[in-house]
Amino acid sequence: MIRKENPKPTKEIVKALLYARVSSKEQEKEGFSIPAQLKLLRDYAAIHGITVIEEYIDIETAKQTGRISFGEMVKHFRKHPGIRTLLVEKTDRLYRNLKDWVTFDELDVEIHFVKEGSLLFRDSRSSEKFMHGIKVLMAKNYIDNLSEEARKRMQEKAEQGIWPTKAPLGYKNVTAAHGKKVIEPDPEVAPIVTKLFHWYATGLFSLREVAEKARAHGLIYHRTGTAVPVSAIHNVLRNRLYSGDFEWKGRRFPGAA
Repeated sequence: MIRKENPKPTKEIVKALLYARVSSKEQEKEGFSIPAQLKLLRDYAAIHGITVIEEYIDIETAKQTGRISFGEMVKHFRKHPGIRTLLVEKTDRLYRNLKDWVTFDELDVEIHFVKEGSLLFRDSRSSEKFMHGIKVLMAKNYIDNLSEEARKRMQEKAEQGIWPTKAPLGYKNVTAAHGKKVIEPDPEVAPIVTKLFHWYATGLFSLREVAEKARAHGLIYHRTGTAVPVSAIHNVLRNRLYSGDFEWKGRRFPGAA
C-alpha cells in the first residue's frame, strides 16, 4: 500500500505596489533621493518575498506640486482588489494632508513603512493606529509650516520692495549680490514690453492690434515657444510693477531701486 503524503501548503504570493516621493529641493540630498528610496524598498521586498507589481514615483517641483503618480496608484488599488499591500519609505513620503490618510484608510491597504519599521493594516492595535495618526499630523504640520515660512519670506521681500515670486513677462529671476532672489529686465523680452506701452499710449492701436504688433516683433513665452495672448498683454499694461511699484496680497509697495 502506497501512502500518499499530504502536499505542503503553498505559500501565498504577496503582491504589492511601491511608492516613492521627493521634492526637487530634497532631491539634492542623497538620503531623500528617489534612487535611495527605491533601493530601500526593493531590498525590503526581496528579503520578505514580496512581489512588486508596479512602482509609482512623484517628483514635485516649484511649478508642479501635484502628485500624478499618487492618484494613479490609488486608482490601481481600486481597480485590483487582489493587491492590498503598499511599500513606502516613511509616513511623510505617503501623506501630504489628512485627505490622503482617509483615502488609504478607506482602501483597506496594508502599508509597510519600511524606514520606520512599522506596519499598518485593518487589524492593527488601536495604540498603533493612534501613533500612526500622530505621525500623519506631524507630517501635515511640517508641510503647513513650510508653506507658512514661504509666505512669510515672500511678505518680507515685498516689504523690502523686492518682487517676491515668479518674474512677470519682460523680467527674469536672478540672484543678487546680497544673495536674495530678485527680478531684472530680460534683455530679449524687455525691449518689446517697453514698446507695448508706447504703442498703446498713442491711442492709435487697439489692444488686439498691440498684441499682434508684439507677436510680430517676436514676443513669445520662451519656455513653451507659444505666442503671448491678448489677455496677458492686457495684464501687462495694467500691472503697476512696470511703473516701479507693485501690489502684493492687496497692498501696494514701492519697488526697490
